[in-house]
Amino acid sequence: MEDASTGVLDEEECWDFLGKEEFGRLAFRMTDELHIVPINYAVESRTLLFRTAPGDKLLAIAMGGEVAFETDRIEAERATSVVVRGHARILPEDEAHRAELVALRPWVGSHKYEVVEITPEHVSGRSYHLDRPWLHLLRAD
Repeated sequence: MEDASTGVLDEEECWDFLGKEEFGRLAFRMTDELHIVPINYAVESRTLLFRTAPGDKLLAIAMGGEVAFETDRIEAERATSVVVRGHARILPEDEAHRAELVALRPWVGSHKYEVVEITPEHVSGRSYHLDRPWLHLLRAD
Protein backbone atom coordinates (compact mmCIF):
# COMPACT_ATOMS: atom_id res chain seq x y z
CA MET A 1 0.00 0.00 0.00
CA GLU A 2 1.33 3.43 -0.96
CA ASP A 3 1.69 6.10 1.68
CA ALA A 4 2.63 9.76 1.57
CA SER A 5 6.34 8.95 2.01
CA THR A 6 6.50 6.99 -1.27
CA GLY A 7 6.11 8.37 -4.77
CA VAL A 8 5.92 6.50 -8.07
CA LEU A 9 8.02 7.95 -10.89
CA ASP A 10 6.48 8.13 -14.34
CA GLU A 11 8.43 6.87 -17.35
CA GLU A 12 9.88 10.30 -18.22
CA GLU A 13 11.07 10.79 -14.63
CA CYS A 14 12.67 7.33 -14.71
CA TRP A 15 14.59 8.12 -17.92
CA ASP A 16 15.63 11.50 -16.56
CA PHE A 17 16.99 9.78 -13.45
CA LEU A 18 18.75 7.06 -15.48
CA GLY A 19 20.39 9.75 -17.62
CA LYS A 20 21.83 11.52 -14.58
CA GLU A 21 23.34 8.41 -13.01
CA GLU A 22 26.11 6.19 -14.37
CA PHE A 23 26.46 3.32 -11.92
CA GLY A 24 24.07 0.50 -11.09
CA ARG A 25 23.64 -3.22 -10.66
CA LEU A 26 22.96 -5.76 -13.42
CA ALA A 27 21.12 -8.98 -12.56
CA PHE A 28 21.25 -11.95 -14.91
CA ARG A 29 20.76 -15.70 -14.89
CA MET A 30 23.62 -18.07 -15.61
CA THR A 31 22.18 -21.58 -15.92
CA ASP A 32 20.44 -22.14 -12.56
CA GLU A 33 22.13 -19.31 -10.68
CA LEU A 34 21.18 -15.67 -10.32
CA HIS A 35 23.99 -13.14 -10.41
CA ILE A 36 24.17 -9.44 -9.68
CA VAL A 37 27.17 -7.31 -10.58
CA PRO A 38 28.00 -3.60 -10.53
CA ILE A 39 28.34 -1.85 -13.88
CA ASN A 40 28.79 1.66 -15.14
CA TYR A 41 26.47 2.57 -17.99
CA ALA A 42 25.17 5.34 -20.22
CA VAL A 43 21.74 6.06 -21.68
CA GLU A 44 21.44 6.17 -25.45
CA SER A 45 18.05 6.55 -27.18
CA ARG A 46 15.99 4.85 -24.46
CA THR A 47 18.47 1.98 -24.14
CA LEU A 48 21.31 1.40 -21.70
CA LEU A 49 24.84 0.69 -22.92
CA PHE A 50 27.72 -0.77 -20.96
CA ARG A 51 31.12 -2.24 -21.70
CA THR A 52 32.30 -5.61 -20.49
CA ALA A 53 35.04 -8.20 -20.92
CA PRO A 54 34.68 -11.94 -21.57
CA GLY A 55 33.24 -13.81 -18.57
CA ASP A 56 29.97 -15.03 -17.05
CA LYS A 57 28.12 -11.78 -17.71
CA LEU A 58 28.93 -11.82 -21.43
CA LEU A 59 28.24 -15.55 -21.73
CA ALA A 60 24.85 -15.21 -20.01
CA ILE A 61 23.89 -12.38 -22.36
CA ALA A 62 24.93 -14.42 -25.39
CA MET A 63 22.86 -17.39 -24.13
CA GLY A 64 19.62 -15.56 -23.43
CA GLY A 65 19.95 -11.97 -22.52
CA GLU A 66 17.05 -11.51 -20.08
CA VAL A 67 18.29 -9.03 -17.46
CA ALA A 68 17.27 -6.62 -14.75
CA PHE A 69 19.10 -3.43 -13.88
CA GLU A 70 18.78 -1.10 -10.89
CA THR A 71 20.30 2.23 -9.97
CA ASP A 72 19.58 4.41 -6.98
CA ARG A 73 20.58 7.52 -5.09
CA ILE A 74 20.23 8.59 -1.46
CA GLU A 75 20.30 12.32 -0.75
CA ALA A 76 19.69 13.55 2.79
CA GLU A 77 16.12 12.40 3.53
CA ARG A 78 15.20 11.21 0.03
CA ALA A 79 15.98 7.95 -1.79
CA THR A 80 15.22 7.21 -5.43
CA SER A 81 15.43 3.88 -7.24
CA VAL A 82 14.81 2.95 -10.88
CA VAL A 83 14.53 -0.63 -12.12
CA VAL A 84 14.78 -1.70 -15.76
CA ARG A 85 13.76 -5.15 -16.96
CA GLY A 86 14.46 -6.24 -20.51
CA HIS A 87 16.83 -7.98 -22.86
CA ALA A 88 20.52 -7.47 -23.40
CA ARG A 89 22.49 -8.14 -26.54
CA ILE A 90 26.11 -7.85 -27.51
CA LEU A 91 26.42 -5.15 -30.13
CA PRO A 92 28.12 -6.24 -33.35
CA GLU A 93 31.19 -4.29 -34.40
CA ASP A 94 29.24 -2.07 -36.79
CA GLU A 95 27.00 -0.88 -33.90
CA ALA A 96 29.51 -0.83 -31.04
CA HIS A 97 30.65 2.67 -32.02
CA ARG A 98 27.45 3.94 -30.33
CA ALA A 99 29.32 3.65 -27.02
CA GLU A 100 31.73 6.35 -28.22
CA LEU A 101 28.87 8.80 -28.75
CA VAL A 102 27.77 8.79 -25.09
CA ALA A 103 29.60 9.32 -21.81
CA LEU A 104 30.52 5.64 -21.39
CA ARG A 105 34.06 5.33 -20.09
CA PRO A 106 35.65 2.56 -18.01
CA TRP A 107 35.81 3.13 -14.27
CA VAL A 108 38.54 0.53 -13.80
CA GLY A 109 41.79 -0.10 -15.64
CA SER A 110 40.80 -3.40 -17.23
CA HIS A 111 40.06 -3.50 -20.96
CA LYS A 112 36.39 -3.93 -21.79
CA TYR A 113 35.93 -4.10 -25.52
CA GLU A 114 32.47 -5.66 -25.77
CA VAL A 115 29.54 -3.25 -25.83
CA VAL A 116 26.19 -4.48 -24.54
CA GLU A 117 22.81 -2.84 -25.09
CA ILE A 118 19.88 -3.32 -22.71
CA THR A 119 16.54 -2.76 -24.41
CA PRO A 120 13.94 -2.20 -21.70
CA GLU A 121 10.57 -3.92 -21.68
CA HIS A 122 9.60 -2.34 -18.38
CA VAL A 123 10.95 0.70 -16.53
CA SER A 124 9.73 1.65 -13.06
CA GLY A 125 10.87 3.95 -10.33
CA ARG A 126 10.06 5.09 -6.84
CA SER A 127 11.08 7.92 -4.60
CA TYR A 128 10.99 7.58 -0.83
CA HIS A 129 11.06 9.98 2.07
CA LEU A 130 13.46 8.56 4.65
CA ASP A 131 12.32 9.14 8.20
CA ARG A 132 15.00 6.97 9.81
CA PRO A 133 14.00 7.83 13.40
CA TRP A 134 16.84 5.67 14.74
CA LEU A 135 19.54 7.97 13.30
CA HIS A 136 19.77 9.95 16.51
CA LEU A 137 21.16 6.81 18.16
CA LEU A 138 24.19 6.90 15.82
CA ARG A 139 25.08 10.52 16.35
CA ALA A 140 27.69 11.36 18.94
CA ASP A 141 26.53 14.68 20.37
